Amino acid sequence: MATDEHSATHPIPQFPDGFLWGVSTSAHQIEGAADEREPSVWDTFSAEPGRVKDGSTAAVACDHYHRYREDVALLADLGVDAYRFSVSWPRVLSKGGLDFYDRLVDELTGAGVRPVPTLFHWDLPLEFHQAGGWLTRDTAARFAEYVSVVADRLGDRVKKWITINEPAEHTLFGHALGAHAPGEQLMFDALPAAHHQLLAHGLGVQALRAAGAGDIGIANSHGPTWSASREQADVEAADFYDLLLNRLFADPLLLGEYPSGLGEMMPGDVSADLKVISEPLDFYGVNYYAPTRVGAPQGADIEFGGLTIPAELPFSVREIEDVPVTDFGWPVVPEGLTELLTTFRERYGDRLPPVVITENGCSYEGLDDQDRIAYLDGHVRALHRAVEAGVDVRGYFVWSLLDNFEWAEGYARRFGLVHVDFGDPATLKRTPKASYGWYRELLRAQG
Repeated sequence: MATDEHSATHPIPQFPDGFLWGVSTSAHQIEGAADEREPSVWDTFSAEPGRVKDGSTAAVACDHYHRYREDVALLADLGVDAYRFSVSWPRVLSKGGLDFYDRLVDELTGAGVRPVPTLFHWDLPLEFHQAGGWLTRDTAARFAEYVSVVADRLGDRVKKWITINEPAEHTLFGHALGAHAPGEQLMFDALPAAHHQLLAHGLGVQALRAAGAGDIGIANSHGPTWSASREQADVEAADFYDLLLNRLFADPLLLGEYPSGLGEMMPGDVSADLKVISEPLDFYGVNYYAPTRVGAPQGADIEFGGLTIPAELPFSVREIEDVPVTDFGWPVVPEGLTELLTTFRERYGDRLPPVVITENGCSYEGLDDQDRIAYLDGHVRALHRAVEAGVDVRGYFVWSLLDNFEWAEGYARRFGLVHVDFGDPATLKRTPKASYGWYRELLRAQG
């Protein structure tokens, strides 16, 4: 993969003072210690043959639960301002579960790294799933109770919070297509799961504010949608995909309304719920990986990016031609990040709070991961172009600190700045990659 034409000879431009640089992880993907917490939907999903491609589970993962001091030392050496991690709801339900996050937050603050917890990153406690999960309103209420408990315990040291990670993917992959936990294949009957996650977010914001928190956002995944052609059928399919994956999860938060026609498909008193869902945010988190090229249905299932797109959906995902791809087969399009952010600024205007890129990263093999360096270099430059274009961007988090359990892909995909030797479970040795050194130098240059 070729690097940006300026990357070899020109330093990355300076970002504004106070810009937040960090890395991200999630609890289920790195913590391990599964026998020291309550079970989640991902534990039962992973135990079913064929659900995870390499047959693995996250029972041990990176064993971050026991090795967090080593990992915080890596963060300190890297020089990041902040560490975005997630709190395991199933662990909080277990006896003494919050003690681990007490220790982690203390270790981070002691190392001069700002803790930025995400309160839900897909690992719903099994007991709540068995009671109806995200298809029921009660789960949103239970989430608010859990948020209050975490905020009361950690709020004296945690000053920046994220409620929910990627409700779009959790709805689509977990409830509509069945590729992720909990493995439901409900297609458009999965829409209540989207609504209840958004409602949980709003109730979570209220709970955090009641606990005195003052810097709150969400981590929504977004990307530009490109029509496969100018033919009307392709344009309409692309518009529908954009509505379903972008506007469905941004409009309620930022405008207090669902896109036309979707509100009628949601359960409960939608008008009242939208007032909760649209609680004002201090920042809007964006997870960006790539644009999506979309066309009219092609009459057959399509394999794309490790996912099967059923033929009965009113769109089909197409390959973006003439661009590099990652080892996961995802297209590498840094300019899509600039396009996304400027589009959002135009679409939402003053309703769009300051933006934080809460995830951006790629899967590549090897310790000398020059492709990852080129990917990150290109995306940081694209982000700076968005800042120059007037988008208020306040931070950037690389996904991810460590190679980890990559959901239904198991351990076959490596997103980390740090290599983890999963072949030696006795040590799970951490080895910083070339990209770790590149990011450290970038942070030093940014001051």
